[in-house]
Amino acid sequence: QVHLAESGGGSVQAGGSLTLSCAFSGSTADAFYVAWFRQAPGQERERIAQISERGDGYIDYWLKGRGTISRDNAKNTVELRMNGLTTADTAMYLCAARASDVIMFRYWGQGTQVTVAS
Repeated sequence: QVHLAESGGGSVQAGGSLTLSCAFSGSTADAFYVAWFRQAPGQERERIAQISERGDGYIDYWLKGRGTISRDNAKNTVELRMNGLTTADTAMYLCAARASDVIMFRYWGQGTQVTVAS
């Protein structure tokens, strides 16, 4: 089992940057992959970045070229740095974890709200 807690959300002007942090605890095997998702009101949840325990990071289309993901296994944290934010990035951002041998993300945090003002 994995417990995840997000932080770092808030309000920012368009064009600005934010760094979100996901602190996780529990089974390291169940947190082999940690990913960031976001969900805006009335929209489907979408994955925006993922990183493995080995540090293999991947940025999805929605954030490609504007974000980086990093992981500190000693501190059990995953950070998501987002640049060039637009109003379209306004959403609840959640981190999630899964083991290497499962497809679905089983463990979820409560989320942190990001609001981008024009």
